[in-house]
Amino acid sequence: MPDVITTDLPKTDWVALADQVGREIAATTARHDEEETFVEEGFRALKDAGFFKALIPAELGGLGADYRDVCNAIRRLGTYCGSTALAFSMHSHLVAVPAWRWRHEKAPVEGMLKRVASENLILISSGGSDWLPSNGRAVKAEGGFRVSAKKVFSSGCQMGDLLVTSAIHDDPEKGPTVLHFAVPFKAEGVRRLDTWRVLGMRGTGSHDVVLEDVFVPDAAIVARREPGKWHILFHHIFALAFPLVYSAYVGVAEGARTRALEIARDKPKTHALTIAAGRLENAFMQAEMSLDRMITIAETETSGPERTSRAAIAHTLTAQAAIATVERAMELVGGASFYRDLGLERAFRDVQGARFHPLQEVPQLELTGRMALGMGVDG
Repeated sequence: MPDVITTDLPKTDWVALADQVGREIAATTARHDEEETFVEEGFRALKDAGFFKALIPAELGGLGADYRDVCNAIRRLGTYCGSTALAFSMHSHLVAVPAWRWRHEKAPVEGMLKRVASENLILISSGGSDWLPSNGRAVKAEGGFRVSAKKVFSSGCQMGDLLVTSAIHDDPEKGPTVLHFAVPFKAEGVRRLDTWRVLGMRGTGSHDVVLEDVFVPDAAIVARREPGKWHILFHHIFALAFPLVYSAYVGVAEGARTRALEIARDKPKTHALTIAAGRLENAFMQAEMSLDRMITIAETETSGPERTSRAAIAHTLTAQAAIATVERAMELVGGASFYRDLGLERAFRDVQGARFHPLQEVPQLELTGRMALGMGVDG
C-alpha cells in the first residue's frame, strides 16, 4: 500500500496565539493611550503571527481559521489592549464577509482574497462613512471613475494597504448609485488626516482619510446598490462584522472584571463588597451571553432582514452589558479606580465606543420594531 501523504496543517490555537501577542504588547497599551499614538507594535505582532490572513480560506492561500475562534481571539486581545483588538476587528470583518460569500454564494471575490493572503495585506474599513447612505462623489471617467470623499473612523490606516470604501455615482439611467471598491493607500490623491483626538480607543488610529479625485477603474467596482436601503450585502455585513467588533469590547470588559476582582479579593469582605462583586458577575455574564448569541446568529442563520433584526438586538444588549461590566468593576474597586495606573479608567473610556457603531440603540429599536410589526426593514 502506498504511503498516504497529507498537507493538513495542525489546527492553530488562535486564542493562545492572541494571548501570546497580548502579553507581548501589554506594556505599550498605556503609553499609546496617553500619547494618542497608533498601536503599531500590536499590528506588527499580529501580522507576524498570521492574523491578517487567518479568516481567508486555506484553498485561497489563507489560514482557514474558524470564525468563532477569531472572535474569541479578538476578545482575548481586548483584555490586554482594546485598541489593538478593535482596529484588528475592522480588518477581520472585511475578510470575513467576502470569505463567507465565496463559500456560500460563489461570489467572484477569489482574486481579492488570494491577494490579501499572498501579500499579507491589511484592509482598512471606512464604515463610519459607508453605512447605508454612503458619502462622497464618483464621477464617470474613461475606464472608471474619479472619486472625491472624506472617510472617517478609518481604524489602523497608518499601516493600511487598501481602503475598502464606497462613493455615490449619479447614474444617468438608474439615479444615485453607491459604488463599492477598494483603493490602495499609495494611489495618487489618497491622504490621511491627523484627526483622531478622542475619549477612548485612542490607539486605534482611526483618522480621517481623504480621497481627492482618485481614479478607480471599472474593474475595481465590486458592488452597486441604492443608497439608504438595506441591500443583501449589508445584511451579510451586519451579521458577520459586529460579532468580531464587539468581541473587542467584551474583551475590554473582561479585562476590567479580572483586574477589579484581583483588587477586591484583598479588601475586607463586607456585605457591600460581595453585592458589588455579584452585580459585576451578572453584568459580565450578560455580555458573554449576548456576544455568544451574536456569533451563533452569524454562524447559523440565513441572511436577511429577520437575521439582521435578531443580530441588532444582540448587538445592543452586548454593548449595554459590556459598558455595565466596566462600570460595575469600578464600583467594586471604589475610588481607587479613578486613578489611571489601575487601567480601569482607560477601560471605562475604551468601552464607551460600543455605543456608537451602527446600529445604535434608537435605530436598532426602530428596525426591530418595524420587523416585529410586519412593516419591513426599510422605513
